[in-house]
Amino acid sequence: MSEIHKTAIVDPKATIGENCKIGPYCIISKDVKLGSNNNLTSNVVIDGNTTIGNGNNFFHSSVIGTDSQDLKYKGDPTKLIIGNNNTFREFCTVNKSATMDEPTQIGNNCLLMAYTHVAHNCILGNHIIMANAVNLAGHIHIHDNVIIGGMVAMHQFVKIGTFSFIGGKSGVKKDVPPYVRGEGFPFVTAGLNTVGLRRSGFSKSQIKSIKDIYKLFYHSGLNVTDAFKKAKKLDNISKEQQVFMNFVQDSDRGICK
Repeated sequence: MSEIHKTAIVDPKATIGENCKIGPYCIISKDVKLGSNNNLTSNVVIDGNTTIGNGNNFFHSSVIGTDSQDLKYKGDPTKLIIGNNNTFREFCTVNKSATMDEPTQIGNNCLLMAYTHVAHNCILGNHIIMANAVNLAGHIHIHDNVIIGGMVAMHQFVKIGTFSFIGGKSGVKKDVPPYVRGEGFPFVTAGLNTVGLRRSGFSKSQIKSIKDIYKLFYHSGLNVTDAFKKAKKLDNISKEQQVFMNFVQDSDRGICK
């Protein structure tokens, strides 16, 4: 049985799972599907065609599933899908998608700190940390295990590779490859996220293979096209190197310097 505060407004058509706590002055709209063991502290708004998994925490005044701010949005019943065990801190905002073909998505075990914003059609993986006041424009894709420092702004359609680290106050206009760290406005790489890789259990041999592919793309003097051609000819390409190469191949905006 869920616990719903007497001042909360929950549309009778909304789906509320077991053992949820819905605090004072929260508002849940009719098309919301809320799983089990979710906690809404106070003044939380969950709107739109929004599906939420289990064990999520929504702090004071977070606003989830509202309409896209894209001027091309025409009121279609677009979607937002959120997984399990995520935390949305105070005044966090997440918009549903602007188009029917691609819902806004957030995976599992993510932490979105205060004043973060996730715009329409963004896709966030698992184990992502976004520090205070990170702002994502539309159609951004962030892979698993990424850490983003405070007050970072990201251009629309940017892709962020797995296990990368984005320093605070950066402006990201191009795709950030897996495993790298950097900062700046515009963002530039400063090397590999070696500390993060070690903490995540990467072996010395795995980190060495990542260093080798990184050097090829960033310290060989080759342009991206030629570096990629050379990378394909490497012997015994590791899983991590293949992840790096696949990301570069799929990059639409080009990788950052």
